[in-house]
Amino acid sequence: MFTMSFISSMATVLSRALKLPGKKSPDLGEYDPLTQADSDESEDDLVLNLQKNGGIKNGNSSLGEVQDVDSDIEVEMTKQHLSKGATEEYPSDASGSLEQKTASSLMPYFRTAIFLLTVVVSMILVLVCAFLIPCPSRDLHQHNTWTHSLGQEAGGVLFQPELFDVNGDGLPDILLSFTALKNASVLGVSKPWVTLMALSGMNGSTLWSMHVPEDIRSVQCKGLTLESLTEPVCLITGVSKFLSLLHASSGEPVWTLNRSHLPSETLAAPAVIVPDVDGDRVNDLVILALGKTQTDLYFILVSGKSGIPLGGSVKYSISGNGKLIGPQVHITSRGAIYILFGFGNVQAVALREIFAQARNHDGFPPVLQQEEPVWEKLRPFNLSELISIYSEGVKFLQTVKSPDGNCSDLLITTEHGLTLLRGQDLKPHWSLEQQDIDSQPSPGYFNDDLTLDFMLQAQSANSIMKKVLVVNGKSGLPVWSYELPCHMKKSDVLSVMTLDRKSIFLFWANEKQPLLKSLEPSPRVHHLYLLHPAFPMVLLDLSNTTGTVTASSIGINDLQKDAFYITVTTSPTSEHQPGFLSVSKLRLRWALMTQSRVVPLEEAKLRVSQGELRRFLSRIKFTDFTHKF
Repeated sequence: MFTMSFISSMATVLSRALKLPGKKSPDLGEYDPLTQADSDESEDDLVLNLQKNGGIKNGNSSLGEVQDVDSDIEVEMTKQHLSKGATEEYPSDASGSLEQKTASSLMPYFRTAIFLLTVVVSMILVLVCAFLIPCPSRDLHQHNTWTHSLGQEAGGVLFQPELFDVNGDGLPDILLSFTALKNASVLGVSKPWVTLMALSGMNGSTLWSMHVPEDIRSVQCKGLTLESLTEPVCLITGVSKFLSLLHASSGEPVWTLNRSHLPSETLAAPAVIVPDVDGDRVNDLVILALGKTQTDLYFILVSGKSGIPLGGSVKYSISGNGKLIGPQVHITSRGAIYILFGFGNVQAVALREIFAQARNHDGFPPVLQQEEPVWEKLRPFNLSELISIYSEGVKFLQTVKSPDGNCSDLLITTEHGLTLLRGQDLKPHWSLEQQDIDSQPSPGYFNDDLTLDFMLQAQSANSIMKKVLVVNGKSGLPVWSYELPCHMKKSDVLSVMTLDRKSIFLFWANEKQPLLKSLEPSPRVHHLYLLHPAFPMVLLDLSNTTGTVTASSIGINDLQKDAFYITVTTSPTSEHQPGFLSVSKLRLRWALMTQSRVVPLEEAKLRVSQGELRRFLSRIKFTDFTHKF
């Protein structure tokens, strides 16, 4: 009895000594701190009592020692107490805790499964978009440069290509007219066809094309809108009697001027757009026609909405020698509208006078109510309706916005130089003497004074050297000049403005070569040079061609802040074979970074490294030139 009781007591003590606090035991049930405290005190007393009674040695009591009856009773009471607690608490609390633990242990698996499922679904969607909805294939090099062949040349191009977005992709497209040879029959007989065409500015593909009855003098797609039409329109002027308004997107005509309105006259120049004078909320047109003799000129007002003349033709007899100047519209600071024109000179007539004679009455619409007293004082004493602006030798007339007011100034290029007239009083602002100016000056910002400057080209007929110079718009003095050989006559100078209010200038010339090499027979290569005002000591060679450049234009890609250069070129010709016409595009930022060549000027030392120059060019961004002529 004593041995069994002792062994039971020792088992209880060892079990309590080895049990960790707060842990569950299948035999003892849920751990309770209060119950555990009481049990610990009882166990301590039990241990002390055992120590007092002589301890334990090899499972037997010491000789002469007798087991205390009270200790026996305490051990039995402790066992009964623990058994009772286990019986009451374990079935309910332990089972609930096990269920909670099982649920908690499954949550990470659920989260991992949801994450993996999301990743798999996302990958499937990406693959579907990549294979079932492929991105359109684009040849990036084709967007940087392309060439479109127009056929065998039979008459060339008479005007600069018009750049206008006709397909709504945000990039200007190219509208041009040309005369090329087409096979007329199976016998191989060829005859010239005049074609009006729109090419995509993106890749040079044909958007629409149509045959027209005569050569085209101009295409204008800006400044004329019809309220009844949501899409843009273009005005086409021929060299004889063809005048038509077309839908820009398709080339379909809105109206065409009836040839009976020009029985004995021919169109002398592109039609000009004037404010609405017939009250239909659409800008109207003024066309200038030639009579049987050059001295007889006729002005005809035409409705921009219907293409029907607004009254009869108004005849003026003028004198002068030289090329036809104008017509151009000039609006004074008071709002008076004048038409500028002439033969080797510049004369002006008020639009209100043309309107009064065409409609045969003195009533004027609101837009024609104003007069300009300063201009009217310049009329001669013989009461002629014409006002003399500039007397003789005029080659080009341009209107340019004045930086000092709301009136445009007049830039007049003559055989002997350049003159800027103030638009308000027609007095000279400055004059520059320069012989043999052979192309229209190009405006741009070369200095930091926010005044338009001008690049000129001067070349005599007997010289292969061309002088290129930039004239200060405030003083009329040259601020940059250089001479280059040029075997291609009458190529245009163009400019485009950057976001930092500077302009770059582009012109064609031949490369300077040593004397001995220049005498060697070889195809002449014409180079497209770029001048930036920040680096006036160098030119950048962007491109070259062996053909003849007959026309060129610059367009702006507003979305990418980029510019592109359009060139119409005729290939070299032989004695019995005409050349071929082609249109090409060159993206300027791409050309600057990838294929441009730095050409230092002879008398200048390059003060910057080519790496610094390349970094500067890579940051150039272009914008639309709102102050064009």
